[in-house]
Amino acid sequence: MLRNPDSASFAVTALLGGTVLADALSLFATFELRTAVTEHAGGDVSGRDLAMASMAGVGLLQILLLLATATAFIVWFHRLRANAEVWAGDLQARTPGWAIGGWFIPIANLWIPHGVAADIWRASRAEPSAADGRGELGLLHAWWAAFVVDTVVARVAGRILDRAETFEEYASAANWLLASDVLDIVAAVLAILFVRRLTSMQRAKATGMIPAAQ
Repeated sequence: MLRNPDSASFAVTALLGGTVLADALSLFATFELRTAVTEHAGGDVSGRDLAMASMAGVGLLQILLLLATATAFIVWFHRLRANAEVWAGDLQARTPGWAIGGWFIPIANLWIPHGVAADIWRASRAEPSAADGRGELGLLHAWWAAFVVDTVVARVAGRILDRAETFEEYASAANWLLASDVLDIVAAVLAILFVRRLTSMQRAKATGMIPAAQ
């Protein structure tokens, strides 16, 4: 039985939009930290502490949004995988449970969800068994690359910040955090485009009103 992914896709895109706004706030707070530790002779301790407090508040917001977004995304993802099973179950390399479990396996979660997503995409197009068109999976690949790189950069940034003691170390952490926030914004925007595109493909295929996107 086909499942309607529309409501879940709305929730995911809204939460991803919130993530972009939270990342923008984080960029501002992190830039303030960088300014405090690099543009004042000897460093600005009060400015650093104020920026760190702001970053902590924004960081909490980012964590809450991450948890909510991840939950909504997995619900949406599993619904689309269930539909893929109806249309092209024989072409799916992994069972539907991997649409959920694949996200929680350390290291392997860097490629398993991508593979599941690619199989869902193929099942959602007009001809599931057709060869992939040139650049057809470009949006998926771009989103996933941004997501993986952001994950790595964010972890490095967090470790540097946790160990920072000198103003130079805080400046290094700020640079990594700025890069992480920019990457997170890019990944979130690409994720929104991916969610909208794949949901549209499944809606078109389910209704039969127009050919599913190639």
